[in-house]
Amino acid sequence: MTLILSNDEVESVLEMPELIPVLEEAYLELAEGRGASRRRSDIVTPTTLREDGLYALKSMDGVIPKFGVGAIRLNSDILTFPQAGNEMRRVKVPAAPGDRYVGLVLLFSTHTGEPLAIMPDGVMQRARVGATNAIAAKHLSRQESRILAVLGSGWQAGAQVTAHCAVRPLEEIRVYSPNAAHREAFAAEMAEATGVPARACASGEEACGGADIVACATNAVMPVFFRDWIEPGMHIGTIRPGATEVERGGWDHIDLFCLLDHDDNAELIYTHGVQVGEDKVGSYGVEHDDWHASLPSLPQIICGRRSGRTDDSQVTCFLNNLGLGYQFAATGYLVHRKARDAGIGHELPTDWFTETVHP
Repeated sequence: MTLILSNDEVESVLEMPELIPVLEEAYLELAEGRGASRRRSDIVTPTTLREDGLYALKSMDGVIPKFGVGAIRLNSDILTFPQAGNEMRRVKVPAAPGDRYVGLVLLFSTHTGEPLAIMPDGVMQRARVGATNAIAAKHLSRQESRILAVLGSGWQAGAQVTAHCAVRPLEEIRVYSPNAAHREAFAAEMAEATGVPARACASGEEACGGADIVACATNAVMPVFFRDWIEPGMHIGTIRPGATEVERGGWDHIDLFCLLDHDDNAELIYTHGVQVGEDKVGSYGVEHDDWHASLPSLPQIICGRRSGRTDDSQVTCFLNNLGLGYQFAATGYLVHRKARDAGIGHELPTDWFTETVHP
């Protein structure tokens, strides 16, 4: 039987303290060449929904033989690019019937090839981003790190907080986002969820001053963390492709950068004269050049092939440069196993998704 899960069901079994070691083990498999991830593919075209929007069909996949799974993530998106003050943001529009988004993860068995599960990608994608940044903080931040600053108070920011709490014994959480009501509500929510005191700050500079770890968690396509905020021993994490959240003028003041993965450029296909560039969507990855090619990847640091932090005074920065379908294989493996154990979800005949005709 093939298991069908909802986002609520995924969320009920997906916990950061369990996901982080599974994802870390998966990255070790990737570094050692036992796991494999294919680059993301985006087809971008005009949409008839609205003139200022674009349609994007995205896919990414990965296989982890040790876990016995392969997965593909599919997204069918309507994208818009509103201006908020001086910032341009990349915003998906819930245009499907019922004002809903479309994102699916298909999980397959490497033993039989059969589809094991089908589930939405929303909760999973948030969790795998938070867990990945926390794994980077585990290997790159100072062990005595106690203060976390979060820039952003949206969907991704919550996972950054719970994930970092799972790898460091935090004593204070600070949050800044432009909307005062949002940041106040977010701080209250995180304090209740984690048991760690959390407070809203009036500026990003206030939030980051004296922080051990800074988690950038916005959908801005321009910097939200600036050179003058860098302090000795600080660790900075980003989630936007191209590390657009960190002011490029500050990069010379950072001692160690780490990428998620070097094969970071998506295959981008644009049609019908669609104009897309840095001014529209931001970079989809860190450019391939000699400097970037020399940077350690997170899987290389996990397996010990490359060094992470070697001095408490170093400033480190993790560039979560592009999502991997491989992450959904690892997360899907955990979700499927726990959902089966909990007896949740809906089962459909696997015959509905397989065939006797040779494909």
